[in-house]
Amino acid sequence: MKSFLSGGFGGTCLVLVGHPLDLVKVRMQASSTAETVTSMLRKTAANEGIFGLYRGMSAPLISVTPVFAVNFWGYEMGQRLVRFITENDNKPLSTMGLCGAGFLSAIPTTLIMAPSERIKCLLQMQQGHGEKKYTGMIDCAQKLYKQGGIRSIYNGTAATLLRDGPGSAAYFGVYETLKREYLKYSDTTSLSPPAVLTCGGLAGIATWTVCIPADVLKSRLQTAPEGMYNGIYDVFSKLIKEEGYSALFRGLKPALIRAFPANAACFMGVEFSRSFLTFLD
Repeated sequence: MKSFLSGGFGGTCLVLVGHPLDLVKVRMQASSTAETVTSMLRKTAANEGIFGLYRGMSAPLISVTPVFAVNFWGYEMGQRLVRFITENDNKPLSTMGLCGAGFLSAIPTTLIMAPSERIKCLLQMQQGHGEKKYTGMIDCAQKLYKQGGIRSIYNGTAATLLRDGPGSAAYFGVYETLKREYLKYSDTTSLSPPAVLTCGGLAGIATWTVCIPADVLKSRLQTAPEGMYNGIYDVFSKLIKEEGYSALFRGLKPALIRAFPANAACFMGVEFSRSFLTFLD
């Protein structure tokens, strides 16, 4: 329960801090033209105002509590499963075991994350003050359902798992390993706030370094017109043919810039809320 509640609070902190750069990342990934992070931020703010940088935030903000709650709960369950498989009940899990538990945490999370990501990406692609295809999160979900049923809302689920499986493995594996190394040379039994921010930020960077190619494919698939692609492999083959392998890393710069502060805020929220819940216990 502590993992569930603290994960939800940490996810809210992540979205509030990192959404503007996430918007830039998605727009860069869905576009075939090259733009810098600075020019994209400047253009968005000039054309849509400062609140334009938070376009599409309603979907992840509403879903982020259950998503991250399930993610951290899934990580807890993943650790138990790894311990059961390896018959390791007492010793700390190895880095490989922690990564395996992280990968397992992405499986239940994807069921919640995929529709939210689909709606978020479509809303983020709407630019300017002109007529918009979707007026908001609910309108977007309703139109997607009319267009292709529940399958349209869940378009990109496999791509989301392809991104979040390795991403979560790196996320939890790096954070827990750095945390252990810090505590090994520290006189305390818990991380200081600067250490939490550092470990969390580096875990976020490791995650996006691993999963950015799958994220590019996911963004292309989820923002494309209905019927344009037959699946994630079709997206991959057409992308490579038309734009080359470098296109798989489009949006890496804003993702990495966003990764440190957003995930530092996430783990700070998780550790703070977990300590608070322990205090209430």
